[in-house]
Amino acid sequence: MNLIIKNIKELVQTETEPRRWVAGVAMAQLPTIKNAFLIIKNGLIENFGTMEEYRALDDRFYNGFSEMDATGRLVFPCFVDSHTHIVYAGSREQEFVDRIKGKTYEEIAAAGGGILNSAKRLQDTSEEELFKSAQKRLHEVINMGTGAMEIKSGYGLTLHDELKMLRVIRRLKDLNLIEIKANFLGAHAIPKDKTREEYIDLIVNEMIPAVAAEGLADYVDSFCDKGFFTPEETDRILKQGIKYGLRPKIHANQLATSGGVQVGVANNAISVDHLEHVGEAEIEALLHSETMPTLLPGAAFFLGLHYQPARKMIEAGLPIALASDYNPGSSPSGSMPFTMSLACIKLKMLPEEVINACTINSAYAIGLEKTHGSIAKGKVGNVFITQEIPGYSFMPYAFGTDTIDKVILKGKVFREARPLLNDCF
Repeated sequence: MNLIIKNIKELVQTETEPRRWVAGVAMAQLPTIKNAFLIIKNGLIENFGTMEEYRALDDRFYNGFSEMDATGRLVFPCFVDSHTHIVYAGSREQEFVDRIKGKTYEEIAAAGGGILNSAKRLQDTSEEELFKSAQKRLHEVINMGTGAMEIKSGYGLTLHDELKMLRVIRRLKDLNLIEIKANFLGAHAIPKDKTREEYIDLIVNEMIPAVAAEGLADYVDSFCDKGFFTPEETDRILKQGIKYGLRPKIHANQLATSGGVQVGVANNAISVDHLEHVGEAEIEALLHSETMPTLLPGAAFFLGLHYQPARKMIEAGLPIALASDYNPGSSPSGSMPFTMSLACIKLKMLPEEVINACTINSAYAIGLEKTHGSIAKGKVGNVFITQEIPGYSFMPYAFGTDTIDKVILKGKVFREARPLLNDCF
């Protein structure tokens, strides 16, 4: 689609020379253009700049383009949500109540709740039912500004059901709404009907070859943490995935200092995610790597865990990505705006830092830094237009408030305008 957006109050996250990521003190810098225009042609960003520069353009090149006036509004690149589990069967609010009553995440899991609860439900659900429910969640997160995402398997825990989940993810990809990366997370938990050795053998010898044979995944993942998979087990799984063309991503250090960060870095994981437990050894390993540390404050918030040491990591010079961890058990929300608010309030990240973490850095975390995550010529024209707000800091400040007016995917409006905000600023 071809679209011109004019009179933009502020165009956020602009780049003339696209970067892989933003790290350390640079995360507090956010390039923007005030009183701006943006042109999307054939679904890609064609041009942008000041309105003064727009008036100097030859408008004959833009005959037939649709036009929007964004007076008083900001335009952002859509969020990239680099860690989600949106293919699942049923909610787990009873576990939510159990935690209110004092049970821990580990106690619930040991009693057959948690991941094993979701696995049982998913095994009893058809592919078509899974697809329809996941499609609704996909539309939900797009309406909240997400323009690219990663989706994991991991609630199947059998060969048949892991493949079923990944086929659902492929069907979501085929909708061609936003870019989706698929992640094989067979190593999410140990099913009750198998020993550790039996299940890891199944992952390595049957699941990974079958996933690769159908081309169902971009990444291989493992929950390397206390009570789940050890660094040695994770290393074996990741190496088998690499052998079959799957780059590692990894759940690490959510529940304890597990060694997960180091095994991820050793296997050139594109990201290590969660990281509630991070010390000097983890920071040192990440500083000398190509691995993006990805923080999921929604899970820490929902489970009542302590939050990730974002300030320590940024001050050490690391980049940080943020993601929603949308899943039924530990983060039942796909709202990237709320993720930004949590990161500001609980991780003490600046608005500029969280915007960088939810766009350019999270795009890198799923290999999309060349096409998504910033306003740059040639990148995909996935953007959102805010309501009339004072500035970009208002988005994380006004937590829970819907500040997005329109979502545009490849130059086409996906979400129409919503009622205006009250004059609350």
